[in-house]
Amino acid sequence: MLAGYNERRAAFAEQGATIIAGAVDDLAKTSEVAEGLEIPVAYGVTRDQGDLLGAWWDERRDFIQPSEFVLSQNGRVMFSTYSNSPVGRMDPAETLTLLQFLNAQRAK
Repeated sequence: MLAGYNERRAAFAEQGATIIAGAVDDLAKTSEVAEGLEIPVAYGVTRDQGDLLGAWWDERRDFIQPSEFVLSQNGRVMFSTYSNSPVGRMDPAETLTLLQFLNAQRAK
């Protein structure tokens, strides 16, 4: 999924969007995941940080489930997804299309 955002980073930038990813993994594991990406990927996201985001923490397996956000320039959440499995994540192409639509509406 990150690869799709990475491939479209210039198109997102044209829409005024910056892509930032985060992982609960340590630096070594996150570096493996982020290898070849040109978007920033933070590491070591804690449960407390996930709670601040309203993310869902899997108690049984003790890790955060995917949480994705598109924020306005003033930091307001425009739309988001919270998953408890790989299903339901924001598709990069669909997310870009939605941003393009929203920006076109604002321009009218």
